Amino acid sequence: MKDKIRIGCGAGFSGDRLEPAEVLVKEGRLDYLVLECLAERTIALAQKAKMKDPSSGYDPLLERRIRSLLPLIPDKKVRLITNMGAANPLAAADRIIQIAKETNTRIQVAVVTGDDVLDHLEPGLLTLETGQPLKAIGKLISANAYMGTEGILEALQTEASIILTGRVADPSLFLAPMMHEFLWRAGDFSLLGKGTVTGHLLECAGQLTGGYFADPLKKPVPGMAKLGHPFADVYPDGKTVLGKVPGTGGMLNLQTVKEQLLYEVVNPHEYYTPDVIADFTSVRLKQLGPDRVEVMGGSGKSKPSSLKVSVGYPAFYLGEGEITYAGENAAGRARLAAEIVSERLSGLVQNLRVDLIGLGSVHGTAFRHAAEPYEIRLRIAGKTETQDLARRIGEEVEALYTNGPAGGGGVRKNINEVIGIVSVLMPRDQIVPKVELKST
Repeated sequence: MKDKIRIGCGAGFSGDRLEPAEVLVKEGRLDYLVLECLAERTIALAQKAKMKDPSSGYDPLLERRIRSLLPLIPDKKVRLITNMGAANPLAAADRIIQIAKETNTRIQVAVVTGDDVLDHLEPGLLTLETGQPLKAIGKLISANAYMGTEGILEALQTEASIILTGRVADPSLFLAPMMHEFLWRAGDFSLLGKGTVTGHLLECAGQLTGGYFADPLKKPVPGMAKLGHPFADVYPDGKTVLGKVPGTGGMLNLQTVKEQLLYEVVNPHEYYTPDVIADFTSVRLKQLGPDRVEVMGGSGKSKPSSLKVSVGYPAFYLGEGEITYAGENAAGRARLAAEIVSERLSGLVQNLRVDLIGLGSVHGTAFRHAAEPYEIRLRIAGKTETQDLARRIGEEVEALYTNGPAGGGGVRKNINEVIGIVSVLMPRDQIVPKVELKST
């Protein structure tokens, strides 16, 4: 058993930068690299892509990430764990193998599936958001369970350099290599709680090193254009020391770690994951030096008997149009434009939203003491049941060029079918991970 392992996080969401992962592999002396690229929104988009093309449905940046990392992984002896498989991990693995063959790279990929439970959903399951049964929603297009470490642990027993999953809980991607290397048992809930703390801290990547934290007046962060992503030195007792590659931008200190520790945590006494109900309240932090923070404490008491499932369904079409007004009385002309479009769509679009961007789009109303701005971006958007009606919204905004107030320009219009997401709970014994190997 190793005396410690180093796990880096090269991506915290689907659209994250590519180069921080390369830097971690090249210079970070990692044992494991995790790319956490999946969320409710991104898996819904992946399901939409798969509906149009059965060979698609995985992360749109998978090919670019793999092409940049594939030459480095064997050389640096780093194992990659990622949920870039999204809605179609088997197709994603096939693409990785194809890229490896094109580049004459010998690689083995372990694919973890089993999160797709659409065919096993009971119509009477109640949604967590509304309490209504699933059958009240209508057509369902996807259902993905938040799996834990089980499938990844099985994959780590193989020789695979890349472990590719679909929907796995974010901290579990990091917890699995800890369990594998340190022989932590599934019932060691205190250790699993500590490991989950580390996974939660790492999972958003650049957020731990100053991204999303920065404020140029109150919380300045240096070098954000070359923000370095974090790594964790994890020890068999669950202690962790966080760091980043020297010379990279950003910063890692008690402030950044505390903010990330509390991120998306509703109840720090009971943080639910598929592997453990973790307790964050005993976590202790210590600054060891520049960009080095020690994390100790944390615990867990059990694991939940059911797993969360994200269910996707066709919710509505979103139609939108934007136009800019600038110069004297820009806000007045934008308001007139909004009135014109609202009147023309009255009775057709029930949920119409008007935003005067630069005046009151975020808070919903302008600050009374603020001067009228010199330029306004008008956005009008609405939810509709049909694509044709959604298209009408953008058309009405475009027509303002010659049928609206003076000086409008820069029109943009768009329609989009929105996939809604609700959540249900399923007994964990109904969700069985499977592992399949693919090699060059």
